[in-house]
Amino acid sequence: MIETERLILRMVEPRDRAELWAQCRDPAVMQYLLPVADEAALDAMIARMHASQAEHGFAFWIVERRTDGALTGICGLKPGAPDTPIEGVLEIGWRFSQAYWGQGYAREAALATLDWAWANLSAPEIAAITVPDNAASWGLMERIGMHRVVDGDFDHPLVAAGSPLQRHIQYRIDRPLS
Repeated sequence: MIETERLILRMVEPRDRAELWAQCRDPAVMQYLLPVADEAALDAMIARMHASQAEHGFAFWIVERRTDGALTGICGLKPGAPDTPIEGVLEIGWRFSQAYWGQGYAREAALATLDWAWANLSAPEIAAITVPDNAASWGLMERIGMHRVVDGDFDHPLVAAGSPLQRHIQYRIDRPLS
């Protein structure tokens, strides 16, 4: 568990399923992400989160607001996807419900995740990816100190050819000097 001034980052629990499903069904939240087709796909996503935590010691974690326990989103780490330029690199990512946009929660959670990674893992760098149109996401990448990889754009192999979500850009941040 990671705690910040306003947030707790923790593993997904059964009580989180309904809110996660609501996020997955919100077109604005999922605009730049691959759809979660049905509840079976949601269950598979949750299973992957638990498997990542068990295997690697990290996952995409639930981001809970400390004042009232509200599930604001998810943020965390995973191994970079196979057959992409970030394969073999640690990837940071996030997704927040609309009600929590613009309040600094994503930045706070992302910075706490980076701090945790630098303190607990030996990764020399961390990557993040998004589609070029997702200015909110790549803007956050820049606000947390990441830099866009020049000539690092790629077509994501999990996205159908011709989809507006196929092209991705990548950002990276190096381990801070001690």
